[in-house]
Amino acid sequence: MIRRFGEPLVRGQRYGIRHGVYAVLLRDRNVLLTHQAEPEPEFQLPGGGIDPGESPLRALHREVGEETGWTIAAPRRIGAFRRFVYMPEYDKWAEKFCTIYLARPTRRIGPPTEPGHQAVWMPIEAAAPLLGNDGDRHFLDVVRRSL
Repeated sequence: MIRRFGEPLVRGQRYGIRHGVYAVLLRDRNVLLTHQAEPEPEFQLPGGGIDPGESPLRALHREVGEETGWTIAAPRRIGAFRRFVYMPEYDKWAEKFCTIYLARPTRRIGPPTEPGHQAVWMPIEAAAPLLGNDGDRHFLDVVRRSL
């Protein structure tokens, strides 16, 4: 059974499945997050939706690059969760199936190309309370406890 985080289901609302991949990007005891300005400002684990025909790992590399400007190496799946949300940028109610990876950031290739995103390094101990959803906080804490 996949653990669920976040808001309860809205009765009578239909949800479309949205598969996504996200990364805990660790260097020493610092983590690389993305800060998204819209629709609500929040810190997030870098990542996002898997495009049709795209493999999860290819999507992870693409999304991390778009949201942070960094390349990654050695992604390793550490778990998954789901949450039910309204996605205003797509005008869509979604059951987000989020797969989380631990990966090593290897090289900054430039600024984020995703509009409204900023890459932010911070100590892992400070990061979890700032993350915008419970699932991200849970998996960052799993990694932090393993250090």
